[in-house]
Amino acid sequence: MTLSTSFRSPHIDQKVAGLLEQMTLEEKIGQLVQFSSGNATGPDNAKVDQAELAAQGGIGSVLNLVGARETNALQRCAMEKSRLGIPILFSRDIIHGFRTIYPIPLAMSATWDADIAEQCARMAAVEGTAHGIRWTFSPMMDIARDARWGRISEGNGEDPWLGQVLAAAWVRGYQGQDLSDPLSMVACAKHFVAYGGAEGGRDYNTVDVSDRVLREIYLPPFKAAIDAGVGTFMSAFNTVQSVPASADVRMLTGVLRDEWGFQGFVVSDWNSIGELIPHGYALKGEDAALKALIAGVDMDMQSNLYITKLSGLVESGRLKVEVIDEAVRRVLRIKFALGLFENPYTDESREAAVTLKPEWLALAQKAAEESFVLLKNEGAGDGKPVLPLQSGQTVALIGALADSAKDMLGSWALSGVPGDVTTLRQSLESRLGDKLIYARGVGVHEEGTDGIAAAVEAATRADVVVIALGETSDMSGEATSRTRLSLPGKQLELLQAVVATGKPVVLVLFNGRPLTIPWEAEHVPAILEAWLPGTQAGPALVRALYGEYNPSGKLTTTFPRTVGQIPLYYNCERTGRPRPGGDRFITGYIDESHLPLYPFGWGLSYTSFEYSPTRFSSEAEVRVSDLNHGGSIQVEATVKNTGSREGAEVAQCYIGLRGTSVVRPVRELKGFQKVLLQPGESRKVTFSLTSKELAFWNIDMQFIAEPCELTVWIAPHAQAGEPAKMIIEA
Repeated sequence: MTLSTSFRSPHIDQKVAGLLEQMTLEEKIGQLVQFSSGNATGPDNAKVDQAELAAQGGIGSVLNLVGARETNALQRCAMEKSRLGIPILFSRDIIHGFRTIYPIPLAMSATWDADIAEQCARMAAVEGTAHGIRWTFSPMMDIARDARWGRISEGNGEDPWLGQVLAAAWVRGYQGQDLSDPLSMVACAKHFVAYGGAEGGRDYNTVDVSDRVLREIYLPPFKAAIDAGVGTFMSAFNTVQSVPASADVRMLTGVLRDEWGFQGFVVSDWNSIGELIPHGYALKGEDAALKALIAGVDMDMQSNLYITKLSGLVESGRLKVEVIDEAVRRVLRIKFALGLFENPYTDESREAAVTLKPEWLALAQKAAEESFVLLKNEGAGDGKPVLPLQSGQTVALIGALADSAKDMLGSWALSGVPGDVTTLRQSLESRLGDKLIYARGVGVHEEGTDGIAAAVEAATRADVVVIALGETSDMSGEATSRTRLSLPGKQLELLQAVVATGKPVVLVLFNGRPLTIPWEAEHVPAILEAWLPGTQAGPALVRALYGEYNPSGKLTTTFPRTVGQIPLYYNCERTGRPRPGGDRFITGYIDESHLPLYPFGWGLSYTSFEYSPTRFSSEAEVRVSDLNHGGSIQVEATVKNTGSREGAEVAQCYIGLRGTSVVRPVRELKGFQKVLLQPGESRKVTFSLTSKELAFWNIDMQFIAEPCELTVWIAPHAQAGEPAKMIIEA
């Protein structure tokens, strides 16, 4: 799907210019104001009626007003009562589905499937627009290398290459081929920039990174979103190199607009302009509004500073009206592109027709199935893998999360309804009837252990145990930083007691971040990472547990053994003392392995795969000049299904560069392919490495390829593969 970036057209610019000439200063400022539904503040911080303010042309956007009838009513105030009839842009945090909730973004990234991400975003757009929403604050592009940060759940993991692929897919899905289509909504790339690098994993905290790390890790997904045609950006809460992101002219103007040519508009995060004051970057509201607008934040979300301060700044001469004009121009450009002037209202009959459609539920279930990661699957005594479960077995299902509809939705499922969810318990009861024994065990946040005895008793009566443990939905997402990533509460005690019965145990993990589960990984024979899978959690899990769907998900974030290893990510720089070898004077720890529990890219299957050694398609000499003039290096490997059943495998292509002007990571992902193979079937996977894949920001901060030794791995994860090497000459 190719997006029409019509908001950049001369035709729209002509319309914008004509309208801008007619606008008063107050009407211009109104376009730069966003209020949350029911919460509008006017001069002197006094409450005002939103309908009255809309009739005066004083609101550019409203968030959290949901429903075609409700949005239409407020829209009529703007269209029929205001002097110029400029429509309001209604917005919402539609992060992983509107009413039909698909898995959280971190789980979606584990599918390694851009097509299903695009389809799910499209589903969310169709449902959301039916309820009056034409702007979503998604996708989140933040690369996250620290599992203590709760908002890791909202992004695509730790890798910028995969982040770029999925960024483009999310944008295509939300925006469709034409923004003026009433089924399309404008996407918002957030949080610009480096919000995922918060120090210590503490949300909203300082980010201190070099220009090279910004360029190589945090910025690429945002550039990919622009290349896909994204219409809006959101500025972040954090500081970057000691400058608040919501007033950073280097990023918001220098990179975003001057370098990348972005012509949409930037909205602040919730009150992030007001927060310039506690940051110490501004002394009072006037200063905060001035610095944010000049830096390039076009719309003020909920700080109320633009509406109360911009007019006075113009009158005092501190702010030129031309700066306001440029911000208004960007906002109007998107409104024209969305077709809001011609079609400002939502067809109220669409709500019931497109919400929770059977095909949406089927898509949400498919996405959940693809997101599951089989972390471990070993035998329990007889040597035969515990999964998939066998028909005829009596199953003990244990754990409060197995029957918690609300927690299946995950964070930011604002319009999700727990009553729409089918839980794991419900699905297993439907399948097994009286062959299912359920025991709640202990709750996630409970300190009591009274339920453990009943859970153990249930386990002793069963052939196999499925135990559902992890985090509740409110333990990941915004403002959910954690210092301990082990199973909370008494869940580990519950699990240890159940494992002690000697029954085969399957651990199903529900969580929005990597957890530290070293005991579980050693003692539980089968572990299925289910994340927070959404509306169709139960049906998807039952199909995976019984082998009707063969898991193919792969981790996009490293699972540490202990919090003390964090930050832990696969694409770290080389060191001078890289490996243990009997010498303690190496990079690592004296009390723990330096390796992760489960590496980036890890994920098992009910079948098995074998990779041939990686090889170059040609042994011809390669020079940097060839690459810089459109040349490429072809690399390949053969993947074989060596098991007894069909399975999908994500073949991952990694590179490593040595002999360069700056130290490069030990590995970098530069491509992947998902292949479906029958038992015994082999397939050659080929990757093309061009200057795009081989270039990096060198010692002079130039993005170029250099002469080097190139190592390439085609592998099932970031710690595997037999490499091929070649020298790239000058």
